Amino acid sequence: MIKIDINKKLHGSNGVMDLNVELEIKEHSFVALAGESGSGKTTLLRILAGLEDSLGTLHIGDEIWLNDKFHMPTQKRGIGFVFQDYALFPNMSVEENLLYVAKDKKLAKHLLEVTQLSELSKRLPNTLSGGQKQRVSLCRAFMRRPKLLLMDEPLSALDPMMRTKLQNEILALHKEFGTTTIMVSHDPSEIYRLCGRVIVLEQGTIIHDGSPKEVLLRTKGSQKFSFEGELLDVVKVDVIYVVIISIGQQLVEVVATYDEVKNLRIGERVSISTKAFAPMID
Repeated sequence: MIKIDINKKLHGSNGVMDLNVELEIKEHSFVALAGESGSGKTTLLRILAGLEDSLGTLHIGDEIWLNDKFHMPTQKRGIGFVFQDYALFPNMSVEENLLYVAKDKKLAKHLLEVTQLSELSKRLPNTLSGGQKQRVSLCRAFMRRPKLLLMDEPLSALDPMMRTKLQNEILALHKEFGTTTIMVSHDPSEIYRLCGRVIVLEQGTIIHDGSPKEVLLRTKGSQKFSFEGELLDVVKVDVIYVVIISIGQQLVEVVATYDEVKNLRIGERVSISTKAFAPMID
């Protein structure tokens, strides 16, 4: 069991705030951290990794990682950390990047096979695609056989097809190694596919904690579908208005009246909804 009870003052999106998190996470579970930018998600990961200090306590199984008298160094915590920016050594080959973490050639070979990187093992990082670099980063994290795997939006820069491929590989490795995984993500489909639990932070405080369906699903029975996106433009066409909204990887046009658009501002987050009596899937 992972027991987290920490407090740290942060400069969040709306000024100074307290990151105040108290929760328990079961071993071998896959947990998503969600919430707006500046809500404290990445800082929480960094505290778990030992890269930042805080007040409070961290208990990982029978080990104490943090209390008022002790702060376990990062290198002794038995964690794997997958960053957004890959953080590979540019002068080392793919295989050397893995072996730098642990001199276990058998494990390195296995990880490269699982992620279909075996043929690239002698290549340098600057000769790889973004998806290939992220797979190397993932393999390197598992070279420690981590008790705890921390991932900070690891797939955010990849195209949808590559994201799906890597999600499958992440889930397979998570199960094989029996690790506990905590991942920051803003992608509902990614959270639904990978995670059994979602914790949503707002201004440093947990506001939702449950399964992906409980936290993310916006409809029940014949209630409304509801989607949130960024308002890109409002175009007047004759007597109506067309509102253009970015939702996920797609743009959506919605017909609206003057009363509905008069207070809208370009760039803000908006919700659109429709009755769900007869939904169609194309």
